[in-house]
Amino acid sequence: ERDGLWLHNQGIQLRHIGRVDRLPASLNQALKCYEELTQQNTGMTLMVAFDYSGRAEIIEAVRSIIHAAVPPEMVNDDLVNHYLYTKSVPDIDLVVRTGGELRLSNFMIWQAAYAEYYFTPTLWPDLDERELKKALETYSQTHRRFGGD
Repeated sequence: ERDGLWLHNQGIQLRHIGRVDRLPASLNQALKCYEELTQQNTGMTLMVAFDYSGRAEIIEAVRSIIHAAVPPEMVNDDLVNHYLYTKSVPDIDLVVRTGGELRLSNFMIWQAAYAEYYFTPTLWPDLDERELKKALETYSQTHRRFGGD
C-alpha cells in the first residue's frame, strides 16, 4: 500500500498493460486500486506489464475494431493505436534489451516499430545508471529515420 501512495504523492500515474483475467485476484485488485488512485496524476506514467503479449494486444485490438463495426476503409494507424493498451502514450523511442538477448520477445511490437534498440549483456536486475547512460549516449548519436526518410 505504501508504494502506491508514494507513487500518488509523487504525481505518478500507474497503468497496467496486459491481461487481467489470468492475474491473481489480489494483484488485480491492487492494480485497480492504484490505477484509480493515480489516474489524475500528470507527472509521469509508470506502466507495468503483467501477462503482457504484443501479439495478444494486437489481436485484442483487431477484435475490438471488428466488434465496433468499423468500416475497413476507416482502419489506419491512428485507429489501431486507439484500441491498444497504450492508446494515450507516445510510441517508444528506445528499447533497452538486457541479458544479451537479441530478440524482441513479443514486447510492444506495434509501439516499437520505429524504436532504436540498445542491446546489453547486463542482466535486468543489474542494470545501473552507468549502463543506462551508455544506452542514452548511443541513442543520442543515432540519426532517426522513419520509413520513407
